[in-house]
Amino acid sequence: MDKITDKLAALPQDSNYFSLEFFPPKTTQGFSNLHARLSRMAQALRPLFVNVTWGAGGSTSAKSLALAELTQRSLGLTTCLHLTCTNMSRKLVDEALEQAKVLGVRNILALRGDPPRSDEYRDDSSPNAEEDDSNKDFTWAVDLVRYIRAEYGDYFCIGVAGYPEGHSDQSHPQYQSVEHDLPYLVEKTKAGADFIMTQLFYDVQAYQKYETRLREHESGLFKTIPIIPGLMPVQSYQILRRTTKLSHSAIPPDVLKRLEAVKGDDEAVKRVGVDILGEIIEKMKSTPSPGPRGFHFYTLNLEKVVSQILERCDLIPPSTPGVILGNGNGHFEEAVAEEETDGFMVVEDPNKRRHRRQSSMANSQPRNRVVVSRTRASSTSSNRTSAFEAREDEAGVPSDEPSSRANTLAISEGQGDLGRAATWDDFPNGRWGDARSPAYGEIDGYGVSLHVNTPEAKRLWGDPTSIEDISNVFRRHLNGEIDAMPWSEDALQPETLTIKDELLRMAEKGWWTVASQPAVNGLRSADPTFGWGPKNGFVFQKPFVEFFLPSADWKRLHGELGDDDNITYFAGNAGGDFVSSDPDSVNPVTWGTFAGKEIITPTIIEGVSFKAWMEEAFGIWSEWQRIFKPGSESSKLLERIRKDYWLVNVIANDFAEKGALWNKLI
Repeated sequence: MDKITDKLAALPQDSNYFSLEFFPPKTTQGFSNLHARLSRMAQALRPLFVNVTWGAGGSTSAKSLALAELTQRSLGLTTCLHLTCTNMSRKLVDEALEQAKVLGVRNILALRGDPPRSDEYRDDSSPNAEEDDSNKDFTWAVDLVRYIRAEYGDYFCIGVAGYPEGHSDQSHPQYQSVEHDLPYLVEKTKAGADFIMTQLFYDVQAYQKYETRLREHESGLFKTIPIIPGLMPVQSYQILRRTTKLSHSAIPPDVLKRLEAVKGDDEAVKRVGVDILGEIIEKMKSTPSPGPRGFHFYTLNLEKVVSQILERCDLIPPSTPGVILGNGNGHFEEAVAEEETDGFMVVEDPNKRRHRRQSSMANSQPRNRVVVSRTRASSTSSNRTSAFEAREDEAGVPSDEPSSRANTLAISEGQGDLGRAATWDDFPNGRWGDARSPAYGEIDGYGVSLHVNTPEAKRLWGDPTSIEDISNVFRRHLNGEIDAMPWSEDALQPETLTIKDELLRMAEKGWWTVASQPAVNGLRSADPTFGWGPKNGFVFQKPFVEFFLPSADWKRLHGELGDDDNITYFAGNAGGDFVSSDPDSVNPVTWGTFAGKEIITPTIIEGVSFKAWMEEAFGIWSEWQRIFKPGSESSKLLERIRKDYWLVNVIANDFAEKGALWNKLI
């Protein structure tokens, strides 16, 4: 019963269910740690199925299929594989479908991907380039739905995307509306779609209006089809604003007000976010449905908040208890997890609370360890943290029986020492987190993108034909004249404005900055410019800057940086060359101390994370190049830059010395 529609048919009509979505991590260690996380979540949460994302243009195809093999075969989770069909090799569509069938995956979410742009993506120098262009056969998602049905009949259960607030098509942004989308959704459903999964939203009324419109549609196509709403737990204020901006999803004013009140404290944002998602789910539970009511969660490969929401909303399905305790009178109760004063997880009799059990640490450690390389030193954030780290050659080796389901849920929610070890990467996530985290890197896992359409890109950055034109684009961003760059969708933050003059001076040299921060030495965490986290703390920052520069300039700078023991640097180019002052160093560059907490380090720079980002950073040059015709002056300029320039990250460790970084670079 691996088809989603079959599993739904087996559920009681008035029941609720949920599914979880994951993307393939950027690093090997992240993938290993996601394996441990998925094992724990599968046991604790029991999702009806899981989704595995597919990068635009097939950019994550190998990793996506590897993750689907893990979820479907290794963990036995019913898996739905995303599949896009535009701007990639035509053969890849067939290979992905065949591989999915081999793996036992019987569910496909058929998506278009980015608007077809063959002139930009096709390599005409390759043999049979035109024949192997997927855009030849696939222009819309409906083409993929029809193709799967024609080639595989009913073998696959096919899902399609729905947009409660209208699809923000980059090629036609002016048409974003539900009514504009409806004819396309009708066409996809007629072509053979079995269920609809929606884009994320926070406006419950907009979703309810959307579902009602579909159910009452004059075609009758949507009267009973499963419509699964997509929900994204709030992981941080910045991620919320970015994802809603990219998806053009509205945040209701009352929701935004609640989050803005705590936006500087990630822990508080998550707590408020759990409240908000809980309220959304409870409202939707009361909405009439022709079948079981489902909820799809975009997890961002994180665990804690999702588990808390599912537990609070009573969405976790019943199962055979992992541990049963007798009370001495012939009655039995399910064990519950509780935190001891020493921080260990134990299992107790819920009635008498007297039958102590062995700490679950003895049984579940192999499922809750962070995978680290042999060459990497153990974490220094806590004397106890290293107990939860496993070397690469030890990862996945089971020892004793796994912990009870009740304990596993408590661990997934972050309770106790094991919970802290399981959710160690909750703060931070995204590019500046620990590269060992499954959540490290792009927040959506869909791959490299400019995140704007071609007309918008040209409006923002023009048609550059010289190095000076590129320098001017960076200067305009620093001066607030444009609010986005290919490497960032945001305007400069207030703290970055404090070093704007230094960044402008670098731009004058032709050194283009993509990330930076000033030095901070013990400011209060409530500081309006530099503060973050709980208000009763102090924050610190090492100054760093990351920038592109010509290879000739890097050769000179490299020699100068090597003479300074207070400087740490990482550098690489599009050809894969990499040099560093210490390739194995781990550099927390932002940290905070707060009452009753261990030191928190939300920004970390290290070799493995820099290499992963470097590949993406140079890929963005290629994406920028693709918006211009091959052979044009702009295209040739951007290609020359990508091939010649280096990406360099420089950290000044002496954060107490004013100007330490800038005196070295300027």
